[in-house]
Amino acid sequence: MTYAPPAHSDDEVREWVATTLVPGGGVIVAEVHGRVLGAMATARDGCAWITQMAVDPTVVGRGLGSTLLAHALRMLSRPTRVYTFQANSGARRFYERHGFAAIQLTDGQGNEEHCPDVLYELGAAP
Repeated sequence: MTYAPPAHSDDEVREWVATTLVPGGGVIVAEVHGRVLGAMATARDGCAWITQMAVDPTVVGRGLGSTLLAHALRMLSRPTRVYTFQANSGARRFYERHGFAAIQLTDGQGNEEHCPDVLYELGAAP
């Protein structure tokens, strides 16, 4: 991410994924022809959250993120919230295209990267 400095080394991230994220549940992985090309993690803490989402840059724009999101939203209650960095214009367009509305902008002091972020929410289903 060119707009956010890494808060952890690659080894630290791998360790966290293996020991905390995956065992915690709520992880959805998109595999295509034996390759993991996307992942999403969800949680419930007062409301439903998308806590992590990543799609391999080589397949962005091909519907994989939309498929992951649709799957997650079938399992999550509303409202559903997600944070992304303000500078991540691609993610912001993605969530807005899927009906999420920005409800809070922060200066980034609450995240490990200390980069301004935006809190999105998808309200009650129509």
